[in-house]
Amino acid sequence: MKAFYSDHFVLPLPAGHRFPMQKYRLIHEGALATVADIEFQEAPTTSDGVLALAHHPRYIADVSNGTLSDSVQKAIGFPWTPQMVERSRRSAGATIAACRAAITTPDRIAVNLAGGTHHAFADQGGGFCVFNDAAIAARLMQAERMVQRVAIVDLDVHQGNGTASILANDDSVFTLSLHGAHNYPFDKERSDLDVALPDGTGDDTYLEALQQALQQMMQRFAPQLIIFLAGADPHEGDRLGRLKLSFDGLARRDAMVLATAGRHAIPVAVAMAGGYGKNIQDTVAIHLQTISLAARHARQQRAAQPLTQPG
Repeated sequence: MKAFYSDHFVLPLPAGHRFPMQKYRLIHEGALATVADIEFQEAPTTSDGVLALAHHPRYIADVSNGTLSDSVQKAIGFPWTPQMVERSRRSAGATIAACRAAITTPDRIAVNLAGGTHHAFADQGGGFCVFNDAAIAARLMQAERMVQRVAIVDLDVHQGNGTASILANDDSVFTLSLHGAHNYPFDKERSDLDVALPDGTGDDTYLEALQQALQQMMQRFAPQLIIFLAGADPHEGDRLGRLKLSFDGLARRDAMVLATAGRHAIPVAVAMAGGYGKNIQDTVAIHLQTISLAARHARQQRAAQPLTQPG
């Protein structure tokens, strides 16, 4: 299984900043040490033209040149640096590369070891998100005629408001967001299917809601590619999550999404999305659990495909 990394493009943050930048290095190191059958590749960058599939050219130029307004820079939550620009381009590039690999390899799955930047709108960023990797990748896979219909299954604890906004009125991309009802963003956008959960939701209630949402998505839409945002922040130990999923509940969540894809032979590109654990090792362990389940899914997909017969 291919996994695309960008953790060596470090975004310098001031002391005390609450974004856990080091988690990406720890995820990469942990996957190298503990998950078998992975081919690691550096994330490619993303051109202005590809970014423009989901973002306004003026916004792309302002990000690149460091001419964002103070209000937009504050909404993103990172200080502007050249490293912020490069890392954001690479994060989008990793999701694009994961989509291509999922579509074209027998694994039918690939992973971005970062990504899931779903709070970025067409004309501004927000919530630690600069460019919307899922929206960009979905549009590019369509432009390259690799697929026609894409589903974005967003299981970060925060609603994918930027994704919903960018892809509103686009019948070729289905946006599903399962999130905390009373969590950020407090002004929600409208996805194709929103499932808002109360604070304190635990494993059983969450998984029942997810099962129903996936069934509804498959009844309403026939995706040829799933982009899966596997946030660690629904975990009970997350500082910003407010839900109560256990490690086992999150594993069952991931397995449910992958089983849905497997039953229908749908390629899956996985992005890590959010995770703000009180203990960063818990966040890393959840992401590594997702990567391990993805690698197992890849092995199952390879085994299920018939061998090529001689001509």
